[in-house]
Amino acid sequence: MSIFFTIAALQGTITSHMFSTIQDRIFFYRDRICHLLELQGHRGYIVGGFVRDMFLERQTNDIDIAVDGNALTIAEAIAEEFKGKFVVLDRANKIARVVVIEEDGQWHMDFSSFSGDIETDLARRDFTIDAMAVDLVGLSAESPLKVIDPFSGREDIKNKVLRAVSDGTFENDAVRLLKAVRLAAELDFEIEQHTEILIREYSQFLSKVAGERIREELIRLLHLPGAVHNLRRLDNLGLLTVMLPEMMDGKEVGQPTVHFWDIFEHSLQTVATLEFIMHESDWEYSNGEMLTTAIWSEEIEEHLSLGVSKGSNHRVLLKLAALLHDVAKPRTKVLDDNGRARFIGHAKQGAELVTNIMERLRFSGRETRLVEDMVMHHLHPVQMATEGLPSSKAVYRYFRDRGDSAIDVLLLALADFLACLGPLVTMEGWKQHCRLISYILEEHKEQQAKISPIKIVNGYDLMEKLGLPSGPLLGELLKMLGEAQASGDINNREEALALAEKELSKQRCGAR
Repeated sequence: MSIFFTIAALQGTITSHMFSTIQDRIFFYRDRICHLLELQGHRGYIVGGFVRDMFLERQTNDIDIAVDGNALTIAEAIAEEFKGKFVVLDRANKIARVVVIEEDGQWHMDFSSFSGDIETDLARRDFTIDAMAVDLVGLSAESPLKVIDPFSGREDIKNKVLRAVSDGTFENDAVRLLKAVRLAAELDFEIEQHTEILIREYSQFLSKVAGERIREELIRLLHLPGAVHNLRRLDNLGLLTVMLPEMMDGKEVGQPTVHFWDIFEHSLQTVATLEFIMHESDWEYSNGEMLTTAIWSEEIEEHLSLGVSKGSNHRVLLKLAALLHDVAKPRTKVLDDNGRARFIGHAKQGAELVTNIMERLRFSGRETRLVEDMVMHHLHPVQMATEGLPSSKAVYRYFRDRGDSAIDVLLLALADFLACLGPLVTMEGWKQHCRLISYILEEHKEQQAKISPIKIVNGYDLMEKLGLPSGPLLGELLKMLGEAQASGDINNREEALALAEKELSKQRCGAR
């Protein structure tokens, strides 16, 4: 099946600015790419997502091009032509990327090889909406444009349906199981019924997919607002516990009466309440007053947007920590003398499990350390306030020790509280927890204003005044002075040096 239209005809459905950008770039790249392909005796087709996004009126800087030759060699020549960066994505399957940096951003051109005709290549693709192609040679601004659409992808776009190209779609590449859920969520499409059946049938194949490919799809899913709905869809399709088998043990495992849900549902609800607190989506058990009571600020928003590694940021990793924060509860469950369930050490064991999960999915070391720290210390904020509000020194030590994860842990603790009680939560209890978290944040802000950007003393001051060498003892004294300055116990250089001398004397006496 082929569909004919003119590029100019699209201008009525795509905003003029968007169209101008797409059109200019298409023809700029098209002319030079076709020239290079012609010199080498090859043909090329724009395929997949770029064609789909033209129909969906979505602007994209990613162009997929299939060539009837060695894509690695061709892409390398094109990278040289455009003075771009050449990146090999898959040497075995001859897939490469050319990155071109321009004033308005980056353009990615992914080149793949095909043999035979383009229709045969499209038949090997995943979903009908991505199995369309445009011949580069026939691409012009005025002439009728032939879209090669053998699987009625245009019709499925019109009906907002995600449909597998064939029954072998997921067997051929099981990461498509996750992509189906992610793509349906991104585009607000429904997964066609037979495709859902195929996903369930092949769900176990996901266990054979390389960790880094699963990581990429998971990160993209968690980036989307309302990620909890996508996690539920993964679970309904049998994919979530294949991807994260450690979560299976939490299903139907009850908790003390303070918890409304079992461990598994509580974990999903913690993602939901976190997204509610982060102003991403509603929570079904909230009322209008809850969100206005919850802590929020530009500083928190800025922190969550900070990039961490390869497309992830604090917001995404915090959602992942919320999903996994109680992953060790099933294996730590014991009953006390009164028959009440206890989960002794679940945070520590959970951090160890999370490290294994993150390493299996090929997350970076920094990503792993952040999520591990969130899980390990998700109970810490509440434990700081066993007798009212925490002391200034406790707040200082908390931020000093948690570092990059400090704000994340506070938000996780707040989400965890809501997800414990669910519909039984009271406004009094909610306000009390919000006051605690707000106090910790405000106290930290005041402390930072006192000690930043100038510290009263530094290591050289202590070395000169006290005759100390560089080493662990010097570091401990500096930490102690930082706490004292933050809490207002010392206010100038003389007081700091006197306190350091006193502490050093105590340590020396103790050593005797």
